Amino acid sequence: MSENKRAAKLEIDGKTYDLPIFSPTVGPDVVDIRKLYGTAGVFTYDPGFTSTASCDSTITFIDGDKGELLHRGYPIDQLAEKSHFLEVCYLLLYGELPSPAELEDFESRVTNHTMLHEQMVYFFRGFRRDAHPMAIMVGVVGAMSAFYHDSTDISDEWQREVASIRLIAKMPTIAAWAYKYSIGQPFVYPRNDLDYASNFLRMCFAVPAEDYEVNPILSRAMDRIFTLHADHEQNASTSTVRLASSSGANPFACIAAGIACLWGPAHGGANQACLEMLREIGTPDRIPEFIARAKDKDDPFRLMGFGHRVYKNFDPRAKVMKQSADEVLELLGVENNPTLQVAKELEKQALADDYFTDKKLFPNVDFYSGIILEAMGLPTSMFTPVFAVSRTIGWISQWKEMISDPQMKIGRPRQLYQGETLRDYVDIEKR
Repeated sequence: MSENKRAAKLEIDGKTYDLPIFSPTVGPDVVDIRKLYGTAGVFTYDPGFTSTASCDSTITFIDGDKGELLHRGYPIDQLAEKSHFLEVCYLLLYGELPSPAELEDFESRVTNHTMLHEQMVYFFRGFRRDAHPMAIMVGVVGAMSAFYHDSTDISDEWQREVASIRLIAKMPTIAAWAYKYSIGQPFVYPRNDLDYASNFLRMCFAVPAEDYEVNPILSRAMDRIFTLHADHEQNASTSTVRLASSSGANPFACIAAGIACLWGPAHGGANQACLEMLREIGTPDRIPEFIARAKDKDDPFRLMGFGHRVYKNFDPRAKVMKQSADEVLELLGVENNPTLQVAKELEKQALADDYFTDKKLFPNVDFYSGIILEAMGLPTSMFTPVFAVSRTIGWISQWKEMISDPQMKIGRPRQLYQGETLRDYVDIEKR
């Protein structure tokens, strides 16, 4: 980030204030308002912070108009097609693609930290059997600071590194165990001879009476889901992690806060909402009815999984995810699953309709990831936990970047107060 010689001029009550302008390597210029309150005595008003840069970062860049998502400068479609999740984790965490030796060392460190402290088994058993897997994940990840207190000192660079590896490694185990607990099945322990995605699938679907042989097509599809959701710049959950960490909270508490935010249906629940819509449609013959409703501006119904709040052209992650969805459906078939039949026909009809193509309402990553997870046999309650496993590396990378930033300050958003002015207390007998 470099400061331009030019500055924005803000006039308030006849007095002019010069606000420095900074230029990023890519993206729009940024007006620096850090000294505005001190010099002019006013705040800016930006609900949702949609026009405010809360930090400077070198990790992820999004251009919604172009449909562009870059991790450390690398396009997401290239990473999803040519790389794999743990290599992308290394890239996000350390800034560069690893050498073969560096990747082997990193994968070994992650693989050898996938087991959970055995006492955490009892922690799981404290939840009701019908607890939502995300509720379990919030609690268990937050409790990791009680089990791994040797990696909670954020001022110690080595402890930060250990905490990062532990979170990346153990999150699939926590998510899979949350699923197993919710369906009343025994926990399946991780295996060091399996890759990251295969290990997760096996922990979800194996049982003591019969092991689960991981199909490479399903493993690759899950790895792509992890890769395509790894980071997405300063979204709500990432900003939550940064805000929590600005107070000096331990890394496990910060990531638990991110998981809690991700649980919101407006954030991490998009693919679940998409599947629920497909089930509402029910059968392929009803698709024209729902497409007509989506076109009716007076009807509140809208097609979930089409278009994207950030990407105004197309979702760059969707092309690769569509390829995986096609491969998975070809492997598993859709004949006995009416939801998947509806999904395939809806995709076909929407892409052939000028209304959707003109408005650039193309299927997004949530549409295809929901289809894949449904085909694999995971319930919708597990869709957001899978998202949390994916996004953990993004949260950790952003957390580490923030901790090492000399400009870091505790987060303290301001407000536009619209309440009562000063009032005197009235004794209860006089009210």
